[in-house]
Amino acid sequence: MTLMILKMIGCLALLMFGMKTMSEGLQKLTGGHLRAVLGTMTKHRAGGLLTGTFVTAAVQSSTATTVMTVSFVNAGLLTLKQAIPVIMGANIGTTATAWIMSVFGFQFNMSSFVWPFFGLAIALSYVRKNSVKSFAEFIFGFSFMFLGLTTLRENAVAMDLSHNKAVIEFFATCGNWGMLSTLLFLLLGGILTMCVQSSAAIMAITLLLCSSGVLPIYQGIALVMGENIGTTVTSNLAALSASTQARRAALAHMLFNVFGVVWVLIIFHPFVNMVCHFVGFDPNFVPQTEEEIAHAGVRVTYALSGFHTAFNLCNVALLIWFIKPMEKLICKIIKEKEDPEDFSIKFISGGLMSTAELSLFEARKEINLFAERTLKMFRFVPELLRLKDEAAFAKLFARIEKYEGISDKLEMEIGEYLNKVSEGHLSPESKTKLQCMLKEISEIESIGDACYNMARVLNRKFKCGEDYTKEQYCRIDGMMKFCDQMLTQMLLVVENRPDADPKAVQAFEFEINDYRKMLKELNVNDLNAQRYSYQMGVHYMDLINDCEKLGDYVVNVVEAHVNHRLSK
Repeated sequence: MTLMILKMIGCLALLMFGMKTMSEGLQKLTGGHLRAVLGTMTKHRAGGLLTGTFVTAAVQSSTATTVMTVSFVNAGLLTLKQAIPVIMGANIGTTATAWIMSVFGFQFNMSSFVWPFFGLAIALSYVRKNSVKSFAEFIFGFSFMFLGLTTLRENAVAMDLSHNKAVIEFFATCGNWGMLSTLLFLLLGGILTMCVQSSAAIMAITLLLCSSGVLPIYQGIALVMGENIGTTVTSNLAALSASTQARRAALAHMLFNVFGVVWVLIIFHPFVNMVCHFVGFDPNFVPQTEEEIAHAGVRVTYALSGFHTAFNLCNVALLIWFIKPMEKLICKIIKEKEDPEDFSIKFISGGLMSTAELSLFEARKEINLFAERTLKMFRFVPELLRLKDEAAFAKLFARIEKYEGISDKLEMEIGEYLNKVSEGHLSPESKTKLQCMLKEISEIESIGDACYNMARVLNRKFKCGEDYTKEQYCRIDGMMKFCDQMLTQMLLVVENRPDADPKAVQAFEFEINDYRKMLKELNVNDLNAQRYSYQMGVHYMDLINDCEKLGDYVVNVVEAHVNHRLSK
């Protein structure tokens, strides 16, 4: 018996691995097309609903759709109001998995078809074209999924659950407690889904138990309802340390499913009987012959899948008209953090990482924000340059110093995240992107170091009691202006804006180099003419040199992003 249970666990692992591989392969195959669809088809609630449904049905993962949706909400490309219909659609799309299991996994013997697909996948994996390799990965996932389903069913037959007295008595006893039985199985479904981290795996077990005649249909449907809540608890726990918008999107998912469970519980038996009637299954029928048992086993899987679909469709039909009130309620429950100095990780701290391909998109948004924060840090330097009050100077210098420490922390956190992503399955293009991202964050952190070095130069100048001349201030302002323009253009390039021009960054670099050379010569002439002390000349040129170094780092960021050297 122990060996049989271990085999069951192995079959479930094979099923989960197949679904994950299928999802990853499809995401690699489509590239950014799925994200583009989510970004453009969500302007109206109907478009968002259909988009969430079809994308989830395609990738066989509601988590993947939710992660992409949350990414767009975080990036400001979608509002929470636009994201809620997508999440609703994802709940409908995920019902396709149950139908695939019911129709193919329990009605047909897929073992004869799986092995040729494995052979096809291996043959395609040797093709050099990346899109073909991604398609091969998709076929591998498809094959593993059905191999897991087939072996799961065969193992259940070998266990002969329908004649296991202990199992039958357990479910019979627990099923005689009325509504308490329904609530017990609902709780069990939620807990199992949270433990396994896969509603599809628990759905497969439920289908298996019901089709073998061990688990009554009403308790099986209670498990399905629990799975719907369990999968939302997982995402909410993962989102606890994430941004406000990520937590709101996860809460919207939970509220949607909890509301559905509540109203279904009120009309539980009539609703279940109605679904059973539609699929041609009588919940009170007791099969006698082997043929009747086999027929009832297939029909009960249709009843479970039909309930899962009807539950989500009816829930959407009820709530699609109340998106605005839902948004207001969610915003009241989870309030926005009002902290302009919050420099923590925003996009990748929640752990809502479905696949490596999706995680790169999360990291991209984080790097963009890192670049924005570094530009903000630089703009404190010209402000510090003009301060004469000692208290105000010390306060702003401490602020820049704090930002430099945070910049180091951000580089480490994003770098560690990217290293974890690199352990997953990535397409060759994504591997190249990841290497470029690592280079970008290193150079952006160096920009932060350059800004801090400028602040340290100004601090030394402030403490020595002397000041720059009017001409020096004018020349420093000119250099600062070049750096600001260069950083602004870098930000446009990093964010892939339409008006971005990488070559403009190189042009600014030439300007800065020429300007520094000119200022160096003028500094020698001014020192010879004794217009200021040698010490002030050192402070002055240190500041100019740090500006020139900053320009070099900016060029490095842009070159890493576009993945080629800019023309010299």
